Amino acid sequence: MASNHKSSAPRPISRSGIGLTGRPPSGIRPPSGNVRVATAMPPTTARPGSRGGPLGTGGVLSSQIKVADRPVTQQGLSGMKTGMKGPQRQILDKSYYLGLLRSKISELTTEINKLQKEIEMYNQENSVYLSYEKRAETLAVEIKDFQGQLADYNMLVDKLNTNTEMEEVMNDYNMLKAQNDRETQSMDVIFTERQAKEKQIRSVEEEVEQEKQAADGIIKNMSPEKQVKYIEMKTTNEKLLQELDTLQQQLDSLNMKKESLETEIAHSQVKQEAVLLYEKLYELESHRDQMIAEDKSMGSPMEERERLLKQVKEDNQEIASMERQLTDIKEKINQFSEEIRQLDMDLEEHQAWATLLLGMVAHILNPNTEDRSRSVQMNLRSPGLYNELQDS
Repeated sequence: MASNHKSSAPRPISRSGIGLTGRPPSGIRPPSGNVRVATAMPPTTARPGSRGGPLGTGGVLSSQIKVADRPVTQQGLSGMKTGMKGPQRQILDKSYYLGLLRSKISELTTEINKLQKEIEMYNQENSVYLSYEKRAETLAVEIKDFQGQLADYNMLVDKLNTNTEMEEVMNDYNMLKAQNDRETQSMDVIFTERQAKEKQIRSVEEEVEQEKQAADGIIKNMSPEKQVKYIEMKTTNEKLLQELDTLQQQLDSLNMKKESLETEIAHSQVKQEAVLLYEKLYELESHRDQMIAEDKSMGSPMEERERLLKQVKEDNQEIASMERQLTDIKEKINQFSEEIRQLDMDLEEHQAWATLLLGMVAHILNPNTEDRSRSVQMNLRSPGLYNELQDS
């Protein structure tokens, strides 16, 4: 190279009086004060070692330069490749943000137009889908009719292929016709019943509506206090109905669970024995709790003695009152018995009077020996009564 043929003698002193031992390479020259830095490129984009690039604080020896990053060309070694390509904007002013905002607005407008087109397409497809759905329903009915006709034709072909006689075909036809007639009649009956039920439902709904109107009129005629009370009671009723529905659902679920558990227990002997043991355990625990409660309710011996004495006194008082009531009842029974006996005696006397009168009337109408003997017997039974009758 040309640098190898130069002399190694020292360079003479310059006008400024500073002597240099050797000319430094162009890569480490200090930047001139008259060199203008380009505004289009940031300071960091200049090649390292050039006049426009910054110098490291430690000089050339402290710079991190790798030989592998400096590709060899025909003219020798070139500088390192820069990280950025082309000029970049350094001042982010209002125009920059306006341009960025315009670009985003254009993107949003494009996306909105795209979505609107998609919505219009979906609406068109939906309208077409509805028309196709209606057409599909009509075509499904036609297909069903054609399938029935095809089944009839297939059955006819089978009959022809099997050499079935016409009489048998007519019998099948008559049987199917009779069946169709029966089903038609049943459908007519069902239709008539449905109409009657619908009419009944409409009448019931009208009655319910009339009752609602009457109830609304009664509520409007109420005083404000009663209206407030009615509203509160109505709200409470609705809450209770909701709670009732919830509890009913819980009861149904518990009943289903109970039935499933009973079914499981019925198919397992071990579970049946376990149920019996649980029942016995529950009875024993109940008896234990009862005994514990009685033990807790029992006090000291003196308190128990006082309680028993008090209970005995109350029992004695109750017994004495019952005995008094029993004595009163016995006296009333005796009184009623005496009245009944007196009534029986009066009844016998009246019967005797009636019998004597009948005998005397019979003796007057037909005096004979039998009546005379009867009068004698009556005289013997009640001579005083007989004498009184004769005197009268």
